[in-house]
Amino acid sequence: MTARPPRRRSVLCVPGGDEHKIRKALASGADQVVIDLEDAVPAADKDRARAMLGAMAWGDFAARPAIAVRVNAPRTRWCHLDIDAVVRSGIPASSIVLPKVESPGDLEFADRLLDGIEAGVGATDRLAMEALIETADGLSRIEQIASAAPRLSTLITGYADLAASLGRFAGLDPALWIAVQDRVIATARTNRLDAVDGPYLGVAADDGFGKTVSHAARVGFDAKWAIHPRQIDTINLAFEPSSEQVQYARRVVDALAVAHDSGRGAVELDGQMIDEAVAVAARRTLAKIGVAL
Repeated sequence: MTARPPRRRSVLCVPGGDEHKIRKALASGADQVVIDLEDAVPAADKDRARAMLGAMAWGDFAARPAIAVRVNAPRTRWCHLDIDAVVRSGIPASSIVLPKVESPGDLEFADRLLDGIEAGVGATDRLAMEALIETADGLSRIEQIASAAPRLSTLITGYADLAASLGRFAGLDPALWIAVQDRVIATARTNRLDAVDGPYLGVAADDGFGKTVSHAARVGFDAKWAIHPRQIDTINLAFEPSSEQVQYARRVVDALAVAHDSGRGAVELDGQMIDEAVAVAARRTLAKIGVAL
């Protein structure tokens, strides 16, 4: 059984070779922590970082967020070593983040590798996979990537590498990224995956950061990455439905249920016609607070 990551608002990415920062991240209030063995760890330190994760005393954390490990990209000499270490070590991860996914074959490779290693150790829970879309090739094949492996749970935008691949300014002016964001979100929804927005390219929690977070929540992302603990509260607030939104969603669902019981497909609520399309949005709002309908 693949363990799908729980609902997320905030995802904090932390260097895989720094135990102090990992411990700080796990106490940050983030819904998920991604331990990064890729960009945050130089080539000469890859083996040490991987070994350190396996040696950490994970039982010290009585309550912790979901944990994912960003392994090195397919076609590097470290990818298979990282995946093997995550499965065989005591890291309490629920998923791996696969960077620079450029084709269905990248996910198929990781999926088969996980199958073999998990079978070898007798694992009962299967690691989920999250795909970072951060190259032009990956973006152009995103629809095929999204259906390439049953383990896949999430599509993530990776702005820095994607900007370089596209020849685009790396800043996060939303106007530059609307088409990319819409494509990622639409593909995720079509394939019943989560859509997670990549990080703001800075460690501040300033007005620029707040605007990108608000934009990501409004356009439909399920969560957003952060690269510093000070950014977590802003993300959590933006991706948490307000009490007014929750109350309205409950009223929509209840009103439409009454309409359906009486054989009607729509009903008036607060002067507006409510139908199944509105109910879909209402159910998504309620799902964000853990209400399953």
